[in-house]
Amino acid sequence: MAESQTPVSSSSRADNRRPNQLRPIRFQNHIAPYAAGSTLVEWGNTRVICGVTIEETVPRWMKEQGVKGGWITAEYSMLPYSTLQRKQRDSTKGKIDGRSQEIQRLIGRAMRAALDLDKLGERTVWVDCDVLQADGGTRTAAITGAFVALSLAVKKLMAEKKLAQSPVLNAVAATSVGIVNGRPLLDLCYTEDVGAAVDLNLVMNSAGEFIEVQGTGEEATFTEAQLADLLVLGKAGIRELLAAQEKALTQG
Repeated sequence: MAESQTPVSSSSRADNRRPNQLRPIRFQNHIAPYAAGSTLVEWGNTRVICGVTIEETVPRWMKEQGVKGGWITAEYSMLPYSTLQRKQRDSTKGKIDGRSQEIQRLIGRAMRAALDLDKLGERTVWVDCDVLQADGGTRTAAITGAFVALSLAVKKLMAEKKLAQSPVLNAVAATSVGIVNGRPLLDLCYTEDVGAAVDLNLVMNSAGEFIEVQGTGEEATFTEAQLADLLVLGKAGIRELLAAQEKALTQG
């Protein structure tokens, strides 16, 4: 079935982007020297540090159930100063809030889709994503940056001869799309996100396959045609993000 053509309006957004334009994205690799792989992803005014550490063991449940290969898990947090009003640390509340828990599970699922866990070997990969500054799209920035950090960690394992071959299956990236004031938009900043009638997060790999689609109408409904338009926008954005990741990894 042919893809719907997304209408692109000439009217600008709050930050003067076109409806189908990503915010500027940049990766600063090796931001955390003690991590096996790390990057600071700057995506518009959203900034997330993604760091990977590796344990040469697997979770107990894998041993008990006889599950072979390795495991990837993630943690996500927003630092107290990442938002206009101070955000209380989860540690002071004694539990992880529901939003953070949902996002870190999403990051974990996305990264497990990126690697062949059998080739990873019996080790656990921890992916930590810490939001320094939030202006919308923190989960998509975390996923997109996490893959870069994960790839750097794999490179290090291979350089240390701990892996015979790369376990990376496909690159993974994520972006948001939404309908704001009746228009489909790519990569929502915070002001657009809070005003969106429809909000959708899209996670895909470099093979063009979907890993996760999270979409909801915010006190609104949306049609199949509108969904098709959003997917066209999102897929185009993902292709740009994959190219940015590849460039960041080529530069080391």
